[in-house]
Amino acid sequence: MTTRFIADLHLEPAHPGRTALLVDFLHRQARSADALYILGDLFDTWIGDDDEAELGLTVVAALQTLTESGVPVFFLHGNRDFLLGECFAAATGVQLLSESVVIDLAGERVLLLHGDTLCIDDADYQAFRAQARNPAWQAHMLALPLAQRRALAGQLRETSRQATEQKAAKIMEVNPDEVERVMRHRGVYRLIHGHTHRPAIHAWLLDGQPARRAVLGDWRDEQGSVLCCAESGWRLEPIARSGG
Repeated sequence: MTTRFIADLHLEPAHPGRTALLVDFLHRQARSADALYILGDLFDTWIGDDDEAELGLTVVAALQTLTESGVPVFFLHGNRDFLLGECFAAATGVQLLSESVVIDLAGERVLLLHGDTLCIDDADYQAFRAQARNPAWQAHMLALPLAQRRALAGQLRETSRQATEQKAAKIMEVNPDEVERVMRHRGVYRLIHGHTHRPAIHAWLLDGQPARRAVLGDWRDEQGSVLCCAESGWRLEPIARSGG
């Protein structure tokens, strides 16, 4: 059996192909998994569990069908869907994880992150992240009317897009020293994360021991990416819609 990991789907109404691809994946490949882990940025924006937009309802229904079939699904917040909460979890059967968690995977201790905390060279983003993860800030945001939250989310997306265009690519990549510091701190030699949209499986020696870091790929309208982990090893696989 295989445990599957996905991240960075960035689902949004403007790209229905991604949603269709996810629903197809949940109904087919995910059914044979030991477990499915979603490591953040499932949605491009999540303004609260009380938003009953069609996109959210579609994803909730598909996830609920998967968990009711007996496949456990775990969710770790990203930098776009940090307001996703307990009501979403209750409706889907998905289990919410802390932002940094170590799991047992085929007898190995593996650290799971979204990945944004590793990008410490991006000081502006880290400052925003500290604000956005503050419980008081989140409570204030969730207390605003839905229409106002939608408008603010649009402004934040545009600000993020402009800032990304002006930053050097290296700044938005993970800091190698931070990767090793975090792995040492958590006592692991295996790490899985997303966020950077640079899918790869990196292998090196950490303090003389073999280490591995898997970076999950982002999803497009016609193709997704999944990390499959089994006793035989780890592999990144493309995901296409049935018949595609």
